[in-house]
Amino acid sequence: MRLKPKADIKGYLDGAWWPRSGKLTAELPDLLAVLTVRLGPIQRVIYDRTSWSRVPRRLTVGNHAIQLEAYPFELGNTMYVYGNSSMIVLHVIASTTSHDSAHTALMAAVAREPKTTLD
Repeated sequence: MRLKPKADIKGYLDGAWWPRSGKLTAELPDLLAVLTVRLGPIQRVIYDRTSWSRVPRRLTVGNHAIQLEAYPFELGNTMYVYGNSSMIVLHVIASTTSHDSAHTALMAAVAREPKTTLD
């Protein structure tokens, strides 16, 4: 996973994630543990229903229940992760993507826009 710096608010996506499998419930605990640092306790995850195998409506991580909602995203491969008062939007790279292609996509998701004007 790669995230933009917290201060970088440009663009729609906050980062990208490359899970190791197509089983969302197996992959989410580790992702959510990392995102909890930035978001606080995770309350809800909205995911692209076409990108994952069948998923229950709730996932319990530790003793914390997280609501899981499928949504037909127009762009696909998108995930919204909600904490207490903020959210992170991730581009999800398919687990079947080659290492080189996934690395390129991860880095592109967090790349800063090149300067186009002089100060």
